[in-house]
Amino acid sequence: MKTDTAVRDGILFVRLSGDLIGSPDTQQLLQSVDQHLGDELRHCTVDLSSIRYINSTGIGVLVSLLTKFRSRGGEMMLINPADHPRKMLALTKLNAIFSIADDEQSAAQQLKAAN
Repeated sequence: MKTDTAVRDGILFVRLSGDLIGSPDTQQLLQSVDQHLGDELRHCTVDLSSIRYINSTGIGVLVSLLTKFRSRGGEMMLINPADHPRKMLALTKLNAIFSIADDEQSAAQQLKAAN
């Protein structure tokens, strides 16, 4: 899995590609987000449009990230999940828990409005 992160307008943008499964990459993702949390960020987006496959460990990583931001009074949004992640979110009924946006711009607008 490849991870790209950027901070814009007080929002952490994370773009993932490849497979979101239990691997050293997921630990690096969580550590990277933890480092940004020290910057007083309260909102995050995770772009899943380039994730081919996600397993239960990957779902757990997303839930962990959501918990980190909500416990700080913030929010996390998923951006345009690809077909397999979208099916897994529906199967686990987590699509009712996660907010999903079509693109970065609409996610940023919704997160700014939530302040």
